[in-house]
Amino acid sequence: MRVCEAMRAGLFIALIAAAWLGGQVQESLAQKRLPASPSETAKALRKESTPRKETGRSADPYTVGFVTGTPQCTEFAIAQDIATTLAGGQETGPRGEVALRVLPIVGNGGIRNVLDVLTLAGADVAIAPVVLVDRLRETRTFGDISDKLTYIAPLHIEEFHLLARLEIRSLSELSGKRVNLGDDGSAGAILGREVLNRLGVKVSESNLGPEAALDGLRKGDLSAALLVSGKPVSFLTQVSQLDDIHLLPIPYSKELLQQDYLPSTLRHQDYPNIIAAEASVDTIAIKSALFAYNWPSGNERFRLLEFFVQTLFARFPEFLGDAHHPKWREVNLAALLPGWQRFRPAERWLQQQSGGEAALRKAFGRFLEGKPTANPPDREELFRDFLRWRERNPDK
Repeated sequence: MRVCEAMRAGLFIALIAAAWLGGQVQESLAQKRLPASPSETAKALRKESTPRKETGRSADPYTVGFVTGTPQCTEFAIAQDIATTLAGGQETGPRGEVALRVLPIVGNGGIRNVLDVLTLAGADVAIAPVVLVDRLRETRTFGDISDKLTYIAPLHIEEFHLLARLEIRSLSELSGKRVNLGDDGSAGAILGREVLNRLGVKVSESNLGPEAALDGLRKGDLSAALLVSGKPVSFLTQVSQLDDIHLLPIPYSKELLQQDYLPSTLRHQDYPNIIAAEASVDTIAIKSALFAYNWPSGNERFRLLEFFVQTLFARFPEFLGDAHHPKWREVNLAALLPGWQRFRPAERWLQQQSGGEAALRKAFGRFLEGKPTANPPDREELFRDFLRWRERNPDK
């Protein structure tokens, strides 16, 4: 009898302890959530410990680990484009093996992408927003990452897609409403929180994945949901005007957003199912880039990454066709990423192809011969055309 009573007392104490510990964990997690203001965000980011890269030998020394966003986002489609395109046209070994494979790894499009490249032995490259990686470096969230990360090339811009119920007609009407910003730690959660804060819109934040957020919008549990990804996002083909959902404009403020964000526009041709013909929706965007772990030059992963870059750059014109995502046409391999060092084999490849900046500009002048004088924005677009032309005509 006394044994039973002792057991019941012990069980009761264990339950009390578990409940107390659960409360402590929840409180700890709440304290780690990134605040709304940029200054508070910087303070919170500094609390993380410095990660270490796993250096064990990879199970497959011919596979590049490519960290990307969720399967619903454009960045995952870009990684798939690379994986499937580079897998073709290679000689195979006696057992069907190929010299180079690219393995997409699902991330959250934000901090997780960077952390995976900094820590996982099989994670070599990642697509990540430039502004977010800059913040991680400046706040030393993961220590000094200046020498741990390098970049291969800037990529496309990622637009802010703010889906809202039809009764919400302006950003200010979201004040006090429940708004999904995406998984905690994602670009949408961190930067979306910051943008809303800068624009003076205080919301009740939710952190659901894309599918759950869309379901919440349809049911009326959410007033709006943010998705940060390069347009057009194939996932948004699931959205229809019949769902009583539309894309809400995000006004671009030079004073409040110019330092980190770009103005952009979503058009009918991007989303014909939710944007009327001849209509458009103003929004903002951020730059993305292909970052890589800065492996030592004698490491087998360095040699694999070098082969990956040579193959990707040499076959880059293949990605500009209609069979691939339109965002490829925004990519300028030769563009620079201020404040970051380019992966040395990528820099060498570009120099060999262009013969240096002076020769590249001279060739661009030949490309413009016979064309009317262009305004600066048109000239930038022409420069992208020139780079694609250059890839197809290396001898000119």
